[in-house]
Amino acid sequence: MENKKILAVASGGGHWVQLLRLQPAFDGCDVQYLSTNSGYAAEVKSKLHVVTDANLWNKLKLFFMFLQVLVVILKVRPDVVVTTGAAPGFAAIVFGRLLGAKTIWIDSIANSEVLSSSGMHAGKFAHAWLTQWEHLATPNGPYYWGSVL
Repeated sequence: MENKKILAVASGGGHWVQLLRLQPAFDGCDVQYLSTNSGYAAEVKSKLHVVTDANLWNKLKLFFMFLQVLVVILKVRPDVVVTTGAAPGFAAIVFGRLLGAKTIWIDSIANSEVLSSSGMHAGKFAHAWLTQWEHLATPNGPYYWGSVL
């Protein structure tokens, strides 16, 4: 993936922790990050884009967050979008795919019994739709390629 522009996306908490564990896979690439917490800038060596933290329970904030993600996608023009969820990751997968980026959704390891709500919808848009639990994998996706521990 040398010289590829990657937009790595995660909301806060465990989603962010798992995304950071993928950093070695981004070596040699031009990586920018997108999350919901400006404090995360200290944890990455490249640009962090910050968007509103939103979920399904507040439609207005969710709409605003989707617009913010779209602006970032248009500005960055990534070759690849990688996300561990949740809502900002879903928005990035949708907009990234529409603009020609390869997209990778990695559902949170916390979702051990069922896929996340965003993860269930991400399968329609992501080029690679992954779960971290082997028993949640199906022949048509999500697929199990291992876990991010």
